[in-house]
Amino acid sequence: MPRSKSTQLFHQYFEEWIELYKVNAIRSVTLDKYYMTLKWVTKLAPDLRIQDITRRTYQQLINDYALEHEKQTTKDFHHQVKSAIMDAVDEGLIKQNPTRKIVIKGKQPREKKQKFLNQFEVQQLLHQLNLNSTINWDWYILLVVKTGLRFAEALALTPADFDFNKQTVSVDKTWNYRNTKGGFQPTKNITSIRKVQIDWQLAMQFSQIIKDLPDSQPIFVRKRVFNSTINQRLKVLCEKARIPVISVHGLRHTHASLLLFAGVSIASVAKRLGHSSMTTTQETYLHIIQELEAQDGEKIMRQMAQLM
Repeated sequence: MPRSKSTQLFHQYFEEWIELYKVNAIRSVTLDKYYMTLKWVTKLAPDLRIQDITRRTYQQLINDYALEHEKQTTKDFHHQVKSAIMDAVDEGLIKQNPTRKIVIKGKQPREKKQKFLNQFEVQQLLHQLNLNSTINWDWYILLVVKTGLRFAEALALTPADFDFNKQTVSVDKTWNYRNTKGGFQPTKNITSIRKVQIDWQLAMQFSQIIKDLPDSQPIFVRKRVFNSTINQRLKVLCEKARIPVISVHGLRHTHASLLLFAGVSIASVAKRLGHSSMTTTQETYLHIIQELEAQDGEKIMRQMAQLM
């Protein structure tokens, strides 16, 4: 066993491992999560050396992290750290796999907020929007409600992405809002590149509101954008409308749920949302699909009862 390497501090090894295997290999958003994990490893185990990583010391690291995080977040932390440790095992720096049979703990999950609005609530929200002659966050909210775009996808839209003759919006990039300098970046996956059909009313509205804007510049971005800024505006609108407060991501869920309840197929919803597969859509909206299946059962029985 390389003695000098095995005595290295684990957080130093983990940082080198991230730079070697993850930098330029994964999306910047995912890379940021690895660096956040590194910060926690450094904070919780600043003196832990590779040679001292055992099942007990690793379990203690997981337990310490779980004191401040929910179980799912702790599980994600475990998966990232485990990947580096398994490479250390393969390199002979650790004799046995210390992550085997680890128990994942975590804080009690917070009460889950409502994820989407029903059709009546959406109408109440839209009535509160201030859709004046200049671009503002209310226009952004309207667009996401009617297209189901992801937060960063909608931020990256430029006038050139709109085809008003065909009534479509092209999604082929996202906006790196996590970076202080911003900038365009790739979509979440290849299936996220798509054309989203928009209704005639939205097409007419946006054809007027963006007609004098630069073709290649993002419509909604003027300075650094924070998710919290738009969520705060949405909260104010929800409270005025006297409906449940949801997040911007909740608008995407709202869009999908409205389509599913309207009878749009799972395949079409998956394609419109840019999901990598229908399985993602089915898992995300399982509760809605189960409710619709129950309604289908009643329809089937009514139809069969008519047959003589």
